[in-house]
Amino acid sequence: MPGPIHTAPEKAGPPVLGKTLPQLLYEACEAYDNPRAFNQPTGDGWTPMSLDEFRRRAEHTALGLLDAGLDRGDKVAFLLHSDVNFCVADMGCLLGGLIDVPVYLSTAPNQMQYVIDHAEASAIVVADEEQLAVAEEILPDLPRIHTVVMCDVHGEKPEPTLPEGVSFFTLEEIQAKGDASAADVSSAIEDLRAQIHPEDLATLIYTSGTTGKPKGVMLSHENISFNALTSISELSGFEAGPDGEVAISFLPLTHVFARSLQYAYMSQGISVYFCEPDVLVDALPKVQPTAFASVPRVLEKVYAGIQKKIMEMEGLQKAIGTWALGVARQFRMDEQESLPFTLKRKVADALVFSKWRQALGGRVKYIVVGGAALQPDLANTLAAAGIETLQGYGLTETSPVIAFTRPERNKPGTVGDPLPAVEVRIADDGEILTRGPHVMQGYYKAEEKTAKVMSDDWFHTGDIGEFDGNFLKITDRKKDLFKLSTGKYVMPQPIENELGSQPMVDKAIVIGNGRKFCSALIFPAEDQVRAQARQVGVDDQQPFEDLLEEEEIVRAFQQLVDDANEGMDHWSTVKRFALIPDELTVESGLLTPTLKVKRPMIRDAYADEMEALYEETPSPERKTKRKAVIVA
Repeated sequence: MPGPIHTAPEKAGPPVLGKTLPQLLYEACEAYDNPRAFNQPTGDGWTPMSLDEFRRRAEHTALGLLDAGLDRGDKVAFLLHSDVNFCVADMGCLLGGLIDVPVYLSTAPNQMQYVIDHAEASAIVVADEEQLAVAEEILPDLPRIHTVVMCDVHGEKPEPTLPEGVSFFTLEEIQAKGDASAADVSSAIEDLRAQIHPEDLATLIYTSGTTGKPKGVMLSHENISFNALTSISELSGFEAGPDGEVAISFLPLTHVFARSLQYAYMSQGISVYFCEPDVLVDALPKVQPTAFASVPRVLEKVYAGIQKKIMEMEGLQKAIGTWALGVARQFRMDEQESLPFTLKRKVADALVFSKWRQALGGRVKYIVVGGAALQPDLANTLAAAGIETLQGYGLTETSPVIAFTRPERNKPGTVGDPLPAVEVRIADDGEILTRGPHVMQGYYKAEEKTAKVMSDDWFHTGDIGEFDGNFLKITDRKKDLFKLSTGKYVMPQPIENELGSQPMVDKAIVIGNGRKFCSALIFPAEDQVRAQARQVGVDDQQPFEDLLEEEEIVRAFQQLVDDANEGMDHWSTVKRFALIPDELTVESGLLTPTLKVKRPMIRDAYADEMEALYEETPSPERKTKRKAVIVA
């Protein structure tokens, strides 16, 4: 029998149901007058757009797209950056009854072509000339496309080579068409809004998929509006309006996590600043955000930067930095701290922790973390410095939030309580099941795949978990479980997460299916390894593959593996590992756009290293063709 059904805590607020996504915009416009609601990055700064101006542009975009020959229910593919243009085009489609299909810009053109064709899109909106060139490449294989719209035009309007019958507009031209298409724009918009219903399909989001073809997740207006509004209402102390919270947005709006949060921000009338992840470090002190969403890897890099800086200090400065870091590592946010420790933490705060906060802009109240597990030690260490992280959990199929830790109910190592109106239970095999208004309408044109993950309205997440009281804990991915030749099942995620949270490790992948024991492929973070080399007196300027052979470096990695093994079932511990001087990237096809590892591709790409780890009499620290160091 499956376990008991878990729901939101008794003190949680009511769910927000029955709203369309445009309703969120219009209600925000009535409640707030924010001249800096949307801030588009331009050079060293941002160009602001008011909430009302955003509404006007979205309305004209809706009318313009319909005037250009699109009909309600048509699909519109997006090749867009995660910025204000994405938000305008998105809201324009939603107002016009069009279904948008965001496509990851990091995917290969043939993958883009597959998604756009499978979605049966009639139009493509592109960011700039670079994405226009991609559209030109794939359009000959997309006969349904009749309209292409480009957002950013610098100088003269381009003249792309497009198939016969395909019209090309700038976004400005579309908006001008929309403005001129109706004698009374307000009346025309009222008519459009009256035709939108909460249960209508709002978007198709194609999951990046670690195996096989991506699937189109059908999400309704209510799926996302419920999730966005109910989640934000659970953030105690969140201040709405132009003088309230300030958010910075750097995660891809192609993904439902950042997009749902953007609707939540918009509904509250706060100011949002967009930026690319690679300029985040420079943007944070300028924006001084009070809230932002992140993935664990970003915070792990921040933490690695702190450790690196301390390692490079000298004398008293280094001693103080090392001491303060030790204090932070002892902190436990869910335990009562002693008075002596409180005083110690206050001293550390004055000398060191305040500088950590300044690196994040100095005002951060909420960091909402999703996409992967955040290590409890890192959450506690940051919390010691007054940087609170709220861990969330969900999938594209659940719009996305299933559960998250609230400021007043924050337990590191868990993903918190379910949202109001969301039900969660654990199946007999440990899989997490959920049902409620957050669950998708299904996979587009894939009834069999939909039926496979749905049972009596319960969505099967594919994740393995357990409850600690009412706090949900994710322990592994169901399909990542593997069986040793001894018959023992292994969950690779705990050790992978532990290793992956270490500054010297970029990625770690535990292997062993059908073998006698577990091994690991470790992809080191080059800058951190070189910093470690300087610390222990090893030549840090030598080629990276040679540096990984150095005894002191191998010993440091062995210690990390030993630490990660601690407390694990003996059959789950890593006995051997390979240090591979490569970087896993989306472009190489080894990571999904959401930075999840594609295990089948890894198995093919690193077959030599995997075999070397299981040789009967391996040579200690021998190198493979890829110059990986095998540590046995």
